[in-house]
Amino acid sequence: MYDVAVIGAGCTGSAIARYLSRYQVKACVIEREEDVCDGTSKANSAIVHAGFDAHTGTMKAKMNVRGSEMMEDLSRELDFPYDRNGSLVVATADQDASLLDELKAQGEANGVKDIRILDEAELKEMEPNLADGVVKALFAPTGAIVCPFNMTIALAENAADNGVEFFLNTTVEKISREGDHYLIETDGKPIKAKAVVNAAGVYADAINNMVSSHKYHITARRGQYNLLDKTAGSHVRHTIFQLPTKMGKGVLVTPTVHGNLLVGPTAEDIDNKEGVNTTADGLGSLPKTSALSVKNIPFREVITAFAGLRAHEDGGDFVIGEAEDAPNFFNALGIESPGLSSAPAIGEYLADMVAEKLGLLKNPNFNGTRKGILDPSKLSIEERNELIRKEPAYGQIICRCEMITEGQILDAIHRTLGARSLDGVKRRTRAGMGRCQAGFCSPRTMEILEREVPMSAFDVTKTGGQSKIVIGYNKRV
Repeated sequence: MYDVAVIGAGCTGSAIARYLSRYQVKACVIEREEDVCDGTSKANSAIVHAGFDAHTGTMKAKMNVRGSEMMEDLSRELDFPYDRNGSLVVATADQDASLLDELKAQGEANGVKDIRILDEAELKEMEPNLADGVVKALFAPTGAIVCPFNMTIALAENAADNGVEFFLNTTVEKISREGDHYLIETDGKPIKAKAVVNAAGVYADAINNMVSSHKYHITARRGQYNLLDKTAGSHVRHTIFQLPTKMGKGVLVTPTVHGNLLVGPTAEDIDNKEGVNTTADGLGSLPKTSALSVKNIPFREVITAFAGLRAHEDGGDFVIGEAEDAPNFFNALGIESPGLSSAPAIGEYLADMVAEKLGLLKNPNFNGTRKGILDPSKLSIEERNELIRKEPAYGQIICRCEMITEGQILDAIHRTLGARSLDGVKRRTRAGMGRCQAGFCSPRTMEILEREVPMSAFDVTKTGGQSKIVIGYNKRV
């Protein structure tokens, strides 16, 4: 019997688990994919929003501003990349620039610090590649960029190191109330828990609707992106937003914490909650749309395209808290943008709520720090040589694009909640994220997985399930 079962191991579920582990609790996380950070959390804008565009008084506004305030300290505690680069919402001469004043007033009401309106001269000095038609912008210095993979994995690892169990490759099929606890039936073993926290992303409505008569409906809102090579990474320094619409914050242009340039997303409501495919029309719209805010984007430097899904609930706000007719069943539902920014605050808020309801005591042995995978490139030559002398694997380059060593891949495999797929290694180390997009390093990474897990070459997958790389022999010796 668990005290708490969290459903979903994205950034929100992992944050809830991490903050729950501050208490003396027997907790688990149930995730249908083969790894944490394998849904919405792996395919988004990687932005820490300042909090000015969420309507005042909403859970989105409250969680966004608090999450943004928490993020920098959390990045130090859990050792994941974070850069407070600031953001700009730009308006062109043919747009209603008074909307920027409304956003500024809303941001100030939400508690966002130091936001101000900039004129054209200031803007062009800050960002020379802004489109010629841009005349005014809202500047939020607390806006930031982050690595969503490392952030989510760090939260999950820290939760696991503090005693939270993770059940990966486990799909929830049914939840029922049995006396003083819930029975969670999965495609594996049944799990009993006194409390359940629903952080199931685009499927959070289905999980809620298993136990509550208050039904919710989530629409999958697809966003498509282009990722450009690091040669384009300095095209802008800040995150550049366009004036928001009812469908979202529009197409943004932003540097990433790893030095690339990201352009997107589109916004398309679709029926398929697995619809993470890109489309010619969607990607084809990005050059024209992004040019409204940033000129001369070198789209010839695109190295990959991808799509992610946002969990848009019909009411338009985050649904966070205990279900009225289902005691000890807590929702983190409809967590669309700014969900990544809000995740630490949602985790803290719900963990404290659950702990109070169950009467949990603080965990005196909680360790709130975690060290990420060692990056030899950040060491001095002397330190790197000493590292290679002690651990020769750090002298073997596997991914030449990103200069990732065998030592880093070994760490990714053998650490807490270690990688078991090519994408699992990629998200932890960036092996395969460079210009060639894993064209050269995949065979060597597969060999390392096969040797170290250990596993058969026929069981190595790109991202779990049936995404196998090797399916047979073309010749036998």
